Amino acid sequence: MSQLVCWVQELLPERPVAALVAGRQVTVVRLHDDRVYAVGMWDPYSRANVMARGLIGSRLVDGEDVPVIFSPMYKQAFDLRTGVSLSDPEVSLGSWSAWCEDDQVFVGDCVADELPRREVLAAAG
Repeated sequence: MSQLVCWVQELLPERPVAALVAGRQVTVVRLHDDRVYAVGMWDPYSRANVMARGLIGSRLVDGEDVPVIFSPMYKQAFDLRTGVSLSDPEVSLGSWSAWCEDDQVFVGDCVADELPRREVLAAAG
């Protein structure tokens, strides 16, 4: 099941926005090349719904340029394609399918749910 989030032109490149998709807070990002990603809003490190205020960039991972979103709180990098933390693969924002069609941005089903470790949540509290 998919949900219309906005028009493509309303989503500024590399400026994350918040959306409510099937009752879940999601961060939607459009890159300069018009690829669209959706990850969870909940930052497992700061324990707050802040990822739509994060910075967009890239990191070199195993020789591949990976699009990332940086937490606005503690600056952890998360892979936009999967939502997984680059510093700890056991921690994830979760990810949703996202695409553009007829100049509209859609977000679909949750592909991978959040995977925060108990230690991360306990340390942040």
